[in-house]
Amino acid sequence: MNEPIDNSGKILGIDESGKGDFFGPLVIAGVLADPTGALALKRAGVKDSKKLADKKILDLSHWIVQNFVHSIVIIGPEKYNQLYSKIANLNKLLAWGHSRIIENIAADNQIDMAISDKFGRTDFIERALMEKGRQVKLIQEVRAESIVQVAAASILARAGFVQCMAKLSGQYKMTLPKGASGMVDKAAMEFVGKFGTDSLAKVAKLHFKNFKRVMK
Repeated sequence: MNEPIDNSGKILGIDESGKGDFFGPLVIAGVLADPTGALALKRAGVKDSKKLADKKILDLSHWIVQNFVHSIVIIGPEKYNQLYSKIANLNKLLAWGHSRIIENIAADNQIDMAISDKFGRTDFIERALMEKGRQVKLIQEVRAESIVQVAAASILARAGFVQCMAKLSGQYKMTLPKGASGMVDKAAMEFVGKFGTDSLAKVAKLHFKNFKRVMK
């Protein structure tokens, strides 16, 4: 930790999913919980989504949505590509999404502190915030998922990503794999063969190196 975290108030945890995946959306989520809520999250088995299977993530996400103040921002591939073409910086795009989460929850709730995993300069988020969000203390931590509110946010973000991937795979009747490996390149080539290059923008993030490899 960069500095001691005061766990006595209402903490908003923020995390994202999909930033390292060629196919699918970028999903950013936030979960607000006080100490009593944090204890309930821990007792329910909430931890970093990377340590959980997809089925467990989906089950926990339903419970979190039903019991906690939360916000989820889903940036689908087409919108992602539009935003990236304007911003041309993933960290600034992430900061925009994080700021929207803070603003959404701050509109109707007290937030004593917002914590997110460190992905870039804190001032990227601060600059993207509007009036209410600027009143919230913001901390970016390395491995912030160790804080249960951030872990809960990681579960909501991953659940949103998994559900969107399933929807896209069903829509195009082919499996769109996660990640950015050679297997992803192969699937992208198959996709282009079936649906054309222009359609790739509807399912994938075009600034990834995968796109250049597929277009060779």
